[in-house]
Amino acid sequence: MKVYRHGDTYIAPKGSFFDGNVKIDGNFITPPETHIWGNMVVAGRLELGPGSTVGGFVEADSIVVGHDARIKGPLRVLETATICDNACLHSIKAGGNITLRPGVRVGAVNSDETIFVYGKVTSERLFGRAVKVYGT
Repeated sequence: MKVYRHGDTYIAPKGSFFDGNVKIDGNFITPPETHIWGNMVVAGRLELGPGSTVGGFVEADSIVVGHDARIKGPLRVLETATICDNACLHSIKAGGNITLRPGVRVGAVNSDETIFVYGKVTSERLFGRAVKVYGT
């Protein structure tokens, strides 16, 4: 699959499908409905489009996971993670803040900083320096 480059940011085209592992030396933006069946390692910021799927683990500096996306393996980020509405993840480990939006389903969540929970989420465990819950 061809990936477009703009400076240190790589952009996948609409309808992208990656059969193996993906390694990006920079930032990576995926459009909605992008499917990656292997592991994903991004040296910079990852923006995973809505409705996308990753079959393995994900490593990145920071991440925004679009609504209704699925990550079947562990998610490890050095900095911040924002998980949008109704996303489904195996687990999250972050060095910075984690934001969980309504409807998120995730296993264990570990942060070295604060976990912000907006609305109702489903999780095995939330472990961080602080956990702040907003709304119902």
